Amino acid sequence: MPHAISRRTLAKGALLAPLALVGCSGETPADLDKDGAQAQGLAALGEPSPVPLARATQFSLDSFEGGWKLATLASGESLLVVPEGEVAPEGLEDGVAVVRQPLENVYLASTGMICLVDAIGALDAVSISSVTAEDSPVPAFTERLEEGAITYGGIYRAPDYELISATGCPLAIENTNIDHVPEVRAKLEELGVTVLMEQSSREEDMLGRLEWIRLMGALFGRDEEAGEVFEDVAARVEEVSSEGPLGTTVAFFYVNEDGAAVTRRAGDYFCQMIEAAGGEYVSFSEDGAADSSPTTVTVEMEQFYAGARDADVIIYNGTIDDGVSTLDALVEKNGLLADFRAVQSGNVWTCDSNLYQQMTSMAEIISDLRAALSGASEPTTFFWRLG
Repeated sequence: MPHAISRRTLAKGALLAPLALVGCSGETPADLDKDGAQAQGLAALGEPSPVPLARATQFSLDSFEGGWKLATLASGESLLVVPEGEVAPEGLEDGVAVVRQPLENVYLASTGMICLVDAIGALDAVSISSVTAEDSPVPAFTERLEEGAITYGGIYRAPDYELISATGCPLAIENTNIDHVPEVRAKLEELGVTVLMEQSSREEDMLGRLEWIRLMGALFGRDEEAGEVFEDVAARVEEVSSEGPLGTTVAFFYVNEDGAAVTRRAGDYFCQMIEAAGGEYVSFSEDGAADSSPTTVTVEMEQFYAGARDADVIIYNGTIDDGVSTLDALVEKNGLLADFRAVQSGNVWTCDSNLYQQMTSMAEIISDLRAALSGASEPTTFFWRLG
């Protein structure tokens, strides 16, 4: 995982992995350097002021007089947000991409950002998406897809380049999957599209993921709205997390095509949410694991059985595969699951397929989790018991 980054890194010119520079430069601000010459690049904007972030570590924001913003990502990417009516400075440093306000015709391919863009009231700026109405995690987004205000433009690895080019799309908001198809990114940039790879999934803190709303606010000119949403959700998360531990052990997993159990990495944001709900997450070491990723650990079923068979509650992760709807369907995944304490006691739950895309509903998810861990008899919004 990338380390936390300084909010003044870009101002010092220490730029890393390049993004395409979009558009052409115009007149620069009239600032002069110390030798009296016309200042170039970021220096023309004056001294940056860091925007305070409470939890996020995978990006930083700097603001400049006149409404200019500079976003620096932990991956080394950087974007200069140019206010309406202004032009980018001449001599802009290599690796600084340009995003001009007001934004419109944005291609939104990151499903995790949909709820954040919706929460700040900026869906009007989105005209293309990689999400269909059937798979949309946000009702307002679904409605716009059904009405045609937003057009399906292909999935992230096979976007509709002709549509994207025809609409004059200035910005594509992708998640980290875009790293797996560099040729797609290159083609988008060739068409004049700035590509933002949001990295909220790499945040270690559960509220760090939510704080990416501040970056969305900076891009869409909704800074105030973004701050209000973050503070409101964070306050509600703190409130629902204050009820204390339940003494309940919880296993959260799904079964992959090879019959192995895929669990969340100990300490990641969803494990934090389980603990905030009063549960004790059953974690697995990478030692002996079949495979792993920055967010998951894959273990053979025998190892999973040894570590999780006595868990008080099982939650089957229905966000990845087609999920399960009954206990029998769960046991069909692997016969060893029939011997788990939670299966025998009927304390097995599953979750909404869009669980990971509901960052603004974090307080409600934690509340629903606590209800499940407390033995609720009725389904909640995000979790329900298997029968």
